[in-house]
Amino acid sequence: MKTIEAKIINPLLGTSIPLPDYSTDGAAGIDLSACIETSVTIEANQTKIIPSGLAIHIHDPQLAAVLLPRSGLGIKHGVILANSVGLIDSDYQGEIKIGVWNRSEQAFTINTGDRICQLVFVPVVMGKLTWVNEFSQDSDRGEQGLGHTGHQ
Repeated sequence: MKTIEAKIINPLLGTSIPLPDYSTDGAAGIDLSACIETSVTIEANQTKIIPSGLAIHIHDPQLAAVLLPRSGLGIKHGVILANSVGLIDSDYQGEIKIGVWNRSEQAFTINTGDRICQLVFVPVVMGKLTWVNEFSQDSDRGEQGLGHTGHQ
């Protein structure tokens, strides 16, 4: 397990709101909670930014963190992340803020301490772009995309 520095930005975190951690030994993500003093209502088709009260510093450029939606919120309530997946670079040290989009037809209220997304650490492979006029080798697929592979 990799050690990641974490800093409390809002004193609600660790007092009124439990510190983020893995909920089970097999959990891939750490649930992040809404670090807010009062409830926030997100109207239908509205986006709001919810603070987590947490900052991290990964240090290692071969590691990043992603914010992923919680499946229960998305499936049961239509509440997902505004940008689908949030990316936290290894050198970012600010508060993790969570863009939440209510794609449903009904208002949804987020209360203090509600778990709203998951934080997952992932390896990063950096690639160096080499500019060419033509690719050195053709692939079977070539330029065919957007549904080219069909349905299973």
